[in-house]
Amino acid sequence: MIEKQDRRSFLKVAAATGALGAVGARPAEAAASRISNVKLGEPAPFSYDALKQEAQRLVRETYRKPNIPAPEITSQIDYEKWGHITYNTDHALFADTKERFPIEFFHLGMFFKKAVHIHVVENGAAREILYDTSYFNMPEDSVARQLPPGAGFAGFRIQESKEGSLDWKKNDWVAFLGASYFRAIGELRQYGLSARGVALDTWQAGASEEFPDFTHIYVGPETEDGVVLHALLEGPSIVGAYKFLMTRGKGVVMDIDCALYLRGKFTRFGIAPLTSMYWFSETVKPTAVDWRPEVHDSDGLSMWTGSGERLWRPLNNPPRVIASAFGDNNPKGFGLMQRDRSYDHYQDNVFYDRRPSVWVEPKGDWGEGAVQLIEIPTDDEIHDNIVAIWVPEKPAVPGAAFEFSYRLHWLADEPYPSGLARCVATRLGNGGQPGKPRPKGVRKFMVEFLGEPLAKLPFGVKPEPILWASRGSFSYIYTEAVFDGVPGHWRAQFDLTVDGTDPVEMRLYLKNGDTVISENWLYQYHPF
Repeated sequence: MIEKQDRRSFLKVAAATGALGAVGARPAEAAASRISNVKLGEPAPFSYDALKQEAQRLVRETYRKPNIPAPEITSQIDYEKWGHITYNTDHALFADTKERFPIEFFHLGMFFKKAVHIHVVENGAAREILYDTSYFNMPEDSVARQLPPGAGFAGFRIQESKEGSLDWKKNDWVAFLGASYFRAIGELRQYGLSARGVALDTWQAGASEEFPDFTHIYVGPETEDGVVLHALLEGPSIVGAYKFLMTRGKGVVMDIDCALYLRGKFTRFGIAPLTSMYWFSETVKPTAVDWRPEVHDSDGLSMWTGSGERLWRPLNNPPRVIASAFGDNNPKGFGLMQRDRSYDHYQDNVFYDRRPSVWVEPKGDWGEGAVQLIEIPTDDEIHDNIVAIWVPEKPAVPGAAFEFSYRLHWLADEPYPSGLARCVATRLGNGGQPGKPRPKGVRKFMVEFLGEPLAKLPFGVKPEPILWASRGSFSYIYTEAVFDGVPGHWRAQFDLTVDGTDPVEMRLYLKNGDTVISENWLYQYHPF
């Protein structure tokens, strides 16, 4: 279920969702619906091809402003009042049908004013699910009771299977809420970072970020593999059509197809965006800024390049907004990972140690482009300040069209491990040697690696660290095993001497003879 104690759930999303109707003309006849516990609109033919055609039609028209029903009412439903409105499971979609995964809806409110029109697809026809206050449990004096029939919903969530061991009425595994944001639990049964449909000029100099909405959602039919959803995306400068196949297994896997059509121009056109939070970790923590040792939903960006290279870039909470680009051709995958799984490293009962990792697996030919990482300064955990996206080389200009297919893996770890030793911690301290004066402008790095190639090193053999930096000089370099009884746990230590405060790009990997035995550690150091 959505975490009641998620301290940024109401701030994560400032935009919600808009208005259309089922795609296509009304058929002469349609089979009667099996769904009896919600009110349904008139049927109309539906298919993904028809949705793409609708998107192509809409992009040639003037942007339709989002549907915001009764704002004088929803403006009064603040976060506390919104939290007192819960969905009545008796009215869950598919609660009394053969489908395995019931669906519940989120109510409109102060932070979710835009109405999403949600449709159910049966026998090739879509019918809108009409909002009614009777679907919700709410206080007798709730101002929400004044909303008109058919006002719409803020979003929805998919409940656990009726055939599973968990009580589906109390447990969900996917949620769509706000703009084009959605998220899922991982195999450790915890929500964390979010994905969204597209990212448009995120923190791009000279431009304002645009947040298009999923205005129409089409649910069903189920398949043997999971739940099928379609979505219409609308924004001032873009219209798109999406197809989701969401599978509930060890974690959650989403197969996504999207077709995007542009009215406007974008410099940073982000495909498969992931949005997360990183405040501080073992790497850098201001003195006494918080009682917990670490606070983050993700601790690094992992990449598997088209040439087969494995890269790990620990996240930063930088002094200013920083955008990093990692050029590639047909990447094999990338994702924001939560590698640190020790509760003792967080000491927080919101379970940062269980937050999912999300891996983007491209399908088909993505061509030239770059994985871009945007890091935004934050002084609290309520702000999502990390974005990872794929930016294609093809210009995003008016009239351009894009089609992408990819798979999102919401798991505890990467779905395709490399077999190389991997970075498990990055630690910074004052440079120099113990017992001697510490030189100014020198920073010590301790980069920890763990993995089977290190565990298999013959006794007395040390891995060789291979270092590179965009500027500055290295000294006091060596590797040593970490004496914690964990096989294959080593650290590489070195000092970096650098002048000035401009960022320093760094790279490190470990070798044994001519054999590379670790992934590549990339780091952006901000001297201070």
